[in-house]
Amino acid sequence: MPVETEYRAGSAAFESDADPLWARLGLVEERVRRAVETRRVGDPDPDDPYRGQYLTPEAVDRVLAEPGGLGLAAPDPWRPTAGSVLDGLARRFGLTPLDLDLLLVAVAPDLDARFERLYGYLNDDLTRRRPTVGLALELCGLAGASAARFRLAPGSPLVESGLLHVTEPERPPLSRVLAVPDRVTGHLLGSTRPDPRLAGVLGEAHEDPTADAPDVHRTASAAGTGPVHLRARGGDAAGLAVAALRAAGLRPLALDATALARHPAEIPELARTAALEARLTGAGVVLGPLEALPGEPAERARALGALSAALRGLPLLTHGTVGWAPGWATDTPVVLTVPAPSPERQAIRWRHALDDAAGGGLPVGDATALAEAVAAHRLDSGQLRRAADVAVRTAALAGRPPHPDDLRAAVRAQNGAGLDRLARRVEPGVGWDDLVLPPATHRRLRELALRARHRERVLGEWGMRPGGGRGRGVIALFAGESGTGKTMSAEVVAADLGMDLYVVDLSTVVDKYVGETEKNLERIFTEASAVNAVLLFDEADAIFGKRSEVKDAHDRHANIESAYLLQRMESFDGIAVLTTNLRANLDEAFTRRLDVVADFPVPDPGQRLALWDRCLGGRLPRADDLDLAFCADRFELAGGSIRACAVTAAYLAAESGTPLTMRQVVTAVAQEYRKLGRLLLEGEFGPYTEEAAGA
Repeated sequence: MPVETEYRAGSAAFESDADPLWARLGLVEERVRRAVETRRVGDPDPDDPYRGQYLTPEAVDRVLAEPGGLGLAAPDPWRPTAGSVLDGLARRFGLTPLDLDLLLVAVAPDLDARFERLYGYLNDDLTRRRPTVGLALELCGLAGASAARFRLAPGSPLVESGLLHVTEPERPPLSRVLAVPDRVTGHLLGSTRPDPRLAGVLGEAHEDPTADAPDVHRTASAAGTGPVHLRARGGDAAGLAVAALRAAGLRPLALDATALARHPAEIPELARTAALEARLTGAGVVLGPLEALPGEPAERARALGALSAALRGLPLLTHGTVGWAPGWATDTPVVLTVPAPSPERQAIRWRHALDDAAGGGLPVGDATALAEAVAAHRLDSGQLRRAADVAVRTAALAGRPPHPDDLRAAVRAQNGAGLDRLARRVEPGVGWDDLVLPPATHRRLRELALRARHRERVLGEWGMRPGGGRGRGVIALFAGESGTGKTMSAEVVAADLGMDLYVVDLSTVVDKYVGETEKNLERIFTEASAVNAVLLFDEADAIFGKRSEVKDAHDRHANIESAYLLQRMESFDGIAVLTTNLRANLDEAFTRRLDVVADFPVPDPGQRLALWDRCLGGRLPRADDLDLAFCADRFELAGGSIRACAVTAAYLAAESGTPLTMRQVVTAVAQEYRKLGRLLLEGEFGPYTEEAAGA
């Protein structure tokens, strides 16, 4: 006989205005009462305190005489009240009225402690205080041999979904105990708190406030047909996924792939727990970023396979910068690309984030100015919100509105530590006023900052560098003799953009083993693309040198390094500065890929005078005989050498305890000449030749 024909439920006596869950639970209680009465009629000693621990001969005869079951009448047909918690469970999990009654029988001890003792009595074992499979069927008026028992078998909706656990598998099927997870009990009672096991892997579900309505509608429509993968190309893929689910009337449940990657062995169980949570609350799942999952291909495939299998049938939207590999899961998703936002949309995102962080009290004009201050930075939605929050709190501690410097510092704090292991981090401490350069060089530096600030509009929105997998990076070459200000200029550009400067240490790059140099460079380029910083390759001709005619294996591998760099620079998305003392040593193919080339000549007398004055500063006491014009006119030194002379002279003044004298400056210059291997000529030192010779 079919289960639904066999199972006839309910009684009009329990229809009331009470909550449908409690009304139906009242029916379960009444049936338990009748079951107890039925059992007591044929029980010669119902008050035996040692029940279940032994069987008397009379009890054995009574068991043998029983036809099976409690002799309860099957209830009349019923359906849960529309809109009730039971109706929601039935719709989302595909449950029948029988499934709901079996669930209520199992959950009754968690809602009313009296059921524990009653179930112990009905189980004929007071230590077994939860319903068994056989008892649950009997309380629903069904025999243990009926087809209804398969509603509690593996693969059934109740068991497969995790609503109900059938424990003690070592026992015979009808003696196995039914238990309801605490999260399901909490849901029946109206709790919205997620399962504690998900506490470490649930992310925040933030909607993209600038998402276009057509994109949201397209994503929502795709999610209704199966899994969707949103491939981020600079856009807020997670925010679009959240917006699409909400547009479809679903609550978003965000799973943080970074947190899941920290527990690879627990991913299958966490996936099942997340699936139960999503179905209980009628949510869709947002999973990502996928590149954060375990890195090995086989391990990532296992993780995504387990997640996809557990979440099958639910609206699932994955996101990340990587594409979807067909072998990751059985169900292949629809792949949609999420491009980088336009500068206007990015400014709107900043305004929303700053306004939320400030509690809605930030004027629009102030938010716009702050957004313009970090226009050159590329941040994902999470980094953007965190930076806005830190900037607002930093300003609040100082008792003032947020300043662009607060936001720049907060943005720099979002950089990961990956690049710190490969390059030396320099927090800029200089500005444009600290530079003493020819006007043409100054213009080239301004152009570099301009390109970095507007690259998203020109290269992204306007598509001025199409095809070939080209990135949106900006690369400059600073060429000039040592000490002419190349490194300092890179620091000034970084300061203007509100970024840190990372100086690549060649010792971490160049490796004697074949192929290792390329791997080290790849790590640097990859990390640099993920942070908001200016990458400086000092003495770049060491690794960006000319390709040569292949005469032996060394030449061939050197050319391979150069060819790799040529390809990698094309796809670079960051900001890089190459410096060299010998521009002619660079390969011409590199020069073609440069966006800005700035030449740094040796300073002329006027620039040297400004450098001497700037390097000595305003706090060092100066004697009346100090003649900086003479120093600038006679000593042809680059800015780096002038700075070294100024520092040496300051030490001499500190030792003497007097203001800085011309003799001390000349002594410092003479020491610098000797360091550079230059002769001390009378034509240069003039009346100070003897002092220089005695230095």
